[in-house]
Amino acid sequence: MGTTPSSKIKAKVWVVEKGKIRSHSDYLATEEPLEIRLVANGVRRTVAVTMRTPGNDFELATGFLYSEGVIHKREDIRRITHCVDRQIDIENRYNIVNVELAADELPNLTSLERHFYTTSACGVCGKASLEGLRSRNFSTITTKQKVTPEILYSLPEKLRASQGIFAATGGLHAAGLFNIEGELLTVREDVGRHNALDKLIGTALLGDYLPLQNNIVTVSGRSSFEILQKCLAAGVPIVCAVSAPSSLAVALAEEFGITLIGFLRGERFNVYAGVERILI
Repeated sequence: MGTTPSSKIKAKVWVVEKGKIRSHSDYLATEEPLEIRLVANGVRRTVAVTMRTPGNDFELATGFLYSEGVIHKREDIRRITHCVDRQIDIENRYNIVNVELAADELPNLTSLERHFYTTSACGVCGKASLEGLRSRNFSTITTKQKVTPEILYSLPEKLRASQGIFAATGGLHAAGLFNIEGELLTVREDVGRHNALDKLIGTALLGDYLPLQNNIVTVSGRSSFEILQKCLAAGVPIVCAVSAPSSLAVALAEEFGITLIGFLRGERFNVYAGVERILI
């Protein structure tokens, strides 16, 4: 079947410091394409290709399909496998995931055409819209859970301390799932923050603990429309980021009842929507 790709690779680098140069070995975060294929009754179709860090690929595919509305529960999936097609080079088989559906035929996949190639940096690159979410009949998140500033202050450091691959490479984003008391439950890493969140949501779906209505999700970097879309699909009431949100992310949060926090650093943060969940 081949060798499972590593999430990090060793590389030779040259360090220039105070006018002197020296070489040493360092680690880089692995970035390789992942092709997600749907299979139903022998019919197979590629629905997305994303650049990702190898690891938790089944969860990534599951979270992606769930947040896009292709699947709605764990039972919609019959099985998930890496590609075993003999026509595929052995070293590339781990870069293809087949998701076999329980249904007898593939669903309408027109909405996924924009995902045929997504980068680690931007996912769908703004092509999705609030109107598209309205057409999927998402409900406003009405969870009454509240959280203190002190709990929120603690989240970025807990997330950072749990990033094993980041510690070795310095080059990965992370998505962390916390309970309302600020306890870290799950963390996933990837070169793309949207991939890290898909892995997190996929883990929750396969573990049968969606929706995440009593949880907080914290992401490294900024919060984009796509990050908020995925959190909405998973029922997350509070979303935190260490950097800024986009305007469309704020609009989504306001419309669907998500508490959106940005610039969460030290003992300071901005609340862009849902301030009523902050317990002062």
